[in-house]
Amino acid sequence: MIHFTTYALQKFDILNTHKVFFTKEQVEEVLRLPDSVAPKGKYFVATKDGISVIYRIENNTKHIITFYPVSYRS
Repeated sequence: MIHFTTYALQKFDILNTHKVFFTKEQVEEVLRLPDSVAPKGKYFVATKDGISVIYRIENNTKHIITFYPVSYRS
């Protein structure tokens, strides 16, 4: 199961003001089929298709803390 924290839901509006648009489905897809996952303290960072998602796992639920666009550099 996936849960968006209050801040994560607000993040859509924050990014929209900067002309960056993601859907809930895109963010959820990062957690379902990530290209990479790395631990970061008590959290995890999943990345896919230019989106990174910071989340924690509690009682088999992935709680999305925040997400942000990333660019890949060669």
